Amino acid sequence: MTTKSAAAIPDVKDTGEEKIEAGERKLNLLIIEDDEKILEAITEYFSRTGYTVQTAEDGLSGVQAALNDRPDAIVLDLMLPKMDGLAVCRELREKAPYIPILMLTAKDDVVDKVLGLEMGADDYITKPFSLRELEARIKSVMRRVRAASRAETSEDAPILRGRLRIDPAKREVTVGDRQVELTPKEFELLRLFASNPGRVFPRKYLLEKIWDYSYEGYDRTIDSHINRLRAKIEDNPENPQMVLTVWGIGYKFSDEQR
Repeated sequence: MTTKSAAAIPDVKDTGEEKIEAGERKLNLLIIEDDEKILEAITEYFSRTGYTVQTAEDGLSGVQAALNDRPDAIVLDLMLPKMDGLAVCRELREKAPYIPILMLTAKDDVVDKVLGLEMGADDYITKPFSLRELEARIKSVMRRVRAASRAETSEDAPILRGRLRIDPAKREVTVGDRQVELTPKEFELLRLFASNPGRVFPRKYLLEKIWDYSYEGYDRTIDSHINRLRAKIEDNPENPQMVLTVWGIGYKFSDEQR
């Protein structure tokens, strides 16, 4: 993993921010970053914009702050003392799966980006970055999460496929009598598959649809999420009966589970 550098400090001269409208609830943003200058720049910018900003300078205190206060979104650096960003992301995805997480990664480090997405991050931004771009990315992630939570009534009808039941309105999944906890991305993947039994989804399409990323270099992200999804919903993940592999193309939901 790439080390930090002074060049990673964001551009503090961004002053064209859009302030939160009067009467809107202030959004609570948690920044987990141990670089004092970066932390100060982000905190100053978002406080001025109208956010409530909390900070943590190591991974352990960041996890504690996230679980205690449940922020609207988290900006998470990868290189942290006490507990690195990937471990933080993994733990938060297990204990607070619906908080949007945006990771700060080193410039052009594909390994960092892929690992972050595999651990459940919703998006990433590379250093050095513009504070206005960071704000735009945070807003984009939060819009996607809200859109998923506020699906149209027709789309909120429970999806039944054999022993699998998906309740989009409550974002709950059960297999038989067993309730299954899924991360936001796992839920979106399963909902897409189960809504279209028998349809083959190429990896490229899934990455662009669920993550908004181009395909090159990120195929492992899809496979890792599918493996974790199968481990949670299949009786035997080694011999899946619901989410099936279409070799050389991608994945589909079994049409025998209609």
